[in-house]
Amino acid sequence: MPGTTTRPAAVGDAVELTGHKVGDGVRHGRIVEVLGAPDHLHYRIAWVDGHESVLYPTTDLRVTPAAPTRG
Repeated sequence: MPGTTTRPAAVGDAVELTGHKVGDGVRHGRIVEVLGAPDHLHYRIAWVDGHESVLYPTTDLRVTPAAPTRG
């Protein structure tokens, strides 16, 4: 769409990962580190269950920008 830009995911953004197989649930977490080069980004995610993992973006991933902080 003309005039729109997509912002890369950033530290603090919330993520929701939807499973793509029957029985897979939805996982929720937050980006704690952005890894890789600009053309090959991936993220370290802190999941709400206390685990952390490295995640490469897929079509099953939804990123919600963190609320802006007032300063």
